[in-house]
Amino acid sequence: MRPAKPQQNAYIERYNRTVRGEWLGQYIFETIEEAQDQATEWLWTYNNERPNMGIGGITPAIKQKTAAWVLRLGPIKNGGIIRVCNHMKTK
Repeated sequence: MRPAKPQQNAYIERYNRTVRGEWLGQYIFETIEEAQDQATEWLWTYNNERPNMGIGGITPAIKQKTAAWVLRLGPIKNGGIIRVCNHMKTK
């Protein structure tokens, strides 16, 4: 893949556009450490507080938790969900 080719690398290019528009273009940094701190804070917000319309208006953190929960469930059989491992219990 060639850099900056959205048709070849759409997900990364979309993320980069979001970073530039919502974070990088909003601040003037005095030090590398300040930029790193702001990047860490923005990334946490992006993953935990900011709804993502590409995944149904939920946050990536909720999407990950939902996916992990679904993976713990077994296959659907006869209209119900069966556990893959009998020793796993729900709360």
